[in-house]
Amino acid sequence: MNAERGHRGATSLPGLSDRELGRLLAPVSSSAGPEPASGQSGDVVLERFARAALTTAVEPGDLDAGRLVESLGAVGLVRAIVDGYDADRVLDLAGRDSETAEHDVADSAGVTADAHSDRGAAASRISQCLARWRPRLSLSESARAVERAARLGAQLLAPGDRFWPEGLASLEEGAPVALWIRGDAERLESLHRSIALVGARASSQYGEHVAMESAAGLADRGFAVVSGGAYGIDAAAHRATLLSGGLTVAFLAGGVDRLYPAGNSELLKRIAAEGVLAAELPPGSTPTRWRFLMRNRLIAAAANATIVVEAGRRSGSLNTAGHASQLGRPLGAVPGSILSPASAGCHRLIREYAATCVTTTEEMAELADPLGIGPEPAPPNLQPATSSGGESDAERSVVTALSRAHGASADEIAARVQLPFAIVAAVLGRLDLAGRARERAGGWILSEGSRG
Repeated sequence: MNAERGHRGATSLPGLSDRELGRLLAPVSSSAGPEPASGQSGDVVLERFARAALTTAVEPGDLDAGRLVESLGAVGLVRAIVDGYDADRVLDLAGRDSETAEHDVADSAGVTADAHSDRGAAASRISQCLARWRPRLSLSESARAVERAARLGAQLLAPGDRFWPEGLASLEEGAPVALWIRGDAERLESLHRSIALVGARASSQYGEHVAMESAAGLADRGFAVVSGGAYGIDAAAHRATLLSGGLTVAFLAGGVDRLYPAGNSELLKRIAAEGVLAAELPPGSTPTRWRFLMRNRLIAAAANATIVVEAGRRSGSLNTAGHASQLGRPLGAVPGSILSPASAGCHRLIREYAATCVTTTEEMAELADPLGIGPEPAPPNLQPATSSGGESDAERSVVTALSRAHGASADEIAARVQLPFAIVAAVLGRLDLAGRARERAGGWILSEGSRG
């Protein structure tokens, strides 16, 4: 967006000084925002707050809002909403001496006609949008949303920020106006080498096993794993990535304080601590079916490739696959039994939508990184030594440190065996996959009959 054009006629917001906005935004943007040029800090602060305000009023994926932000700037659009501009004034500000804005908005309404008709269709469309957004946008409530985020330790990211996910640019006008995140924003840089692992909530044991094996293997190869934090395949992928010491990002359909589903709350808290939780809606927002579907476009856009691990014919993960296909991202699907309804969606993707059939972690990695350009191998001291019997020394040490009766956290086990946490976490993940250990409420325990 051209910042000068976007702020034309909208260089402030009513009742809010630059200093007040600066104090308000500082806790949620200290490590994420751009380095403002000298004399530009007031505009930067205004733009960031306006984007935060728009997340309270605009539903995810609203193309009309995206086009108006592009032409007016976020500050200009917020002023138009709160100051009661009519559609003609908005069009004048957006288009001035050109008909581009009118034509774009008319196109979004499905109208193709002459310039005069475009103007009328665009005005009608903008009137509907303003009527939809005005009851939802309050500057005081927007300020409270920022304060809630600050209390939560969340951050606000805007396009152009240092750690804004580059892949979201492919969504064009459908890109989020801002992101709210929990976790270190710098971790989002790992998305430049990432794979989305998605699938059914009602997953089978086979599907979860494949998801965990795949996530652990991809993490070992330096890929960040992206998913949606749901039950089933999503949770298995997130969990295995964390256990392997990898980086995982969960895009949520509600606010980053709404740890949904509740049964995954502990997992989502761990992702916030060790990875990133991200949402385009402000804290306090409730997930809805429509928001889940629109959230899926962020998963597909943020990752280099999308893999559907297991999906029935009606699985929501097929929606994510559709977004990946529309964006031109590599799409893969894991086959299952031809007798299993749980894999029918994957088989359909392969048969009808040209998804690549992937059966190994290597094939998944190749889909996202066909040239094989990856990170340097881990230093030798992080490679577990292997005994002549095929079991690594690290695995033997961890198994010896586990008890069948008394649980222990990965940190406690790492301290006992005097190994790096990353190695212990990876070993525990492999033991879990092999059925030799499992994590309970009290920590990690050894499964029956697994010692020795």
